[in-house]
Amino acid sequence: MVTIIGGGLAGSEVAYEIAKQGIEVKLYEMKPKKFSPAHTNNNLAEIVCSNSFKSNLHTNACGLLKEELRILDSLLIKCADKTSVPAGQALAVDRENFSKLVTQKIKEMPNIQIINEEITKIPEDSEKVVIATGPLTTQLLSQEIIKLTGKKGLHFYDAAAPIVEKETIDMNIGFLGDRYGKGEACYINLPMNKQEYEKFWKELINAEIVELHEFEKREIFEGCMPVEVMAKRGIDTLRFGPLKPVGFIDPRTNTRPYAIVQLRQDNKEATIYNIVGFQTNLKFGEQKRIFSMIPGLEKAEFVKYGVMHRNTFINSPELLDETYNLKSNKKIYFAGQITGVEGYVEAIASGKVVGLNIANEINNKPKIVFPDTTIIGALSKYIATPNEKFQPMNANFGILKPLEEKIKDKKIKYQKLADRAIEEIKKYK
Repeated sequence: MVTIIGGGLAGSEVAYEIAKQGIEVKLYEMKPKKFSPAHTNNNLAEIVCSNSFKSNLHTNACGLLKEELRILDSLLIKCADKTSVPAGQALAVDRENFSKLVTQKIKEMPNIQIINEEITKIPEDSEKVVIATGPLTTQLLSQEIIKLTGKKGLHFYDAAAPIVEKETIDMNIGFLGDRYGKGEACYINLPMNKQEYEKFWKELINAEIVELHEFEKREIFEGCMPVEVMAKRGIDTLRFGPLKPVGFIDPRTNTRPYAIVQLRQDNKEATIYNIVGFQTNLKFGEQKRIFSMIPGLEKAEFVKYGVMHRNTFINSPELLDETYNLKSNKKIYFAGQITGVEGYVEAIASGKVVGLNIANEINNKPKIVFPDTTIIGALSKYIATPNEKFQPMNANFGILKPLEEKIKDKKIKYQKLADRAIEEIKKYK
């Protein structure tokens, strides 16, 4: 019997992989009896930040990781593919349908028992235990993890972007299109002139934010930085970031905008859109006031405001091996963002590694350590490699083992790295 604590992305992938190999699983998920500050629905594998799983291109590290997972029969990537919504070259999902499908597939597995209870103590009566409670691990379980590991918990902050109703966006201002005309023209683009942008920027940097508790430190992960924090770095920072106008022409003026705000489809019906790059810690009233200053959003109805929440991760380089197994207690594994892999697909990948290795251990087969010529293996190696300044890591080509030949052209280099990774993963199918 394997006990999995947490029914998020990683926990669901672990459960599927182990059960698929005929092993009994108890999957504990505290919803709907208790919700974290960021969760709202009753299903497994709920996603609470962006609805994008990032690029599908193999020349993008996250796109390559998704392809590796497809080859390895990842349940969650299959569910994401089946519930995708238009997003150009990216894989974005209808978040409700995605979590519903994952829940359905898990419930169909005869040897998975889903138990809707909060776990505050690590079970001692299971053959293996997986802690996959994510970046919002409850305080009581966090204390248990600290006792187990003998280490102080680490944390950083993550922010989610607001979502608006499409029909309330002024499409006399907004226009559909992707940068440089690539993709499926599925983003709504809201151009801004210099005066509009600078007025918006001034209000944004002076807006009221949610006050954090005294004991909480501001350790903001660069990959999900609140828009107001980015804005305070300089008046043009946003124009070189999420509001970059390069590659667009405003059809009203036939010129390039001074800045541009993009909105991405958030559900299959294309009735709601999230504001790309606008993760925020602003108070709800301030979000309504300031984001309504964006041309085209003056009358926007906000389905969900952005929130900022505390994310917890352990000091994996000291605690875990390359299979996410606790070095001091081989009975226990960790999976998901609590290990320091940052991102949806990365969390799923860690779950796949954990599931495969637990199943192999129980079935008296050798453990699998994927090579660092693959993204899934490079991430595993990253979280297990000594690092005094350990911080969460996304999939990227920088953590892969370099090619033997030096190639200056990035596109060619990334393609070769991707081809090598796919060939390696196929050996494990």
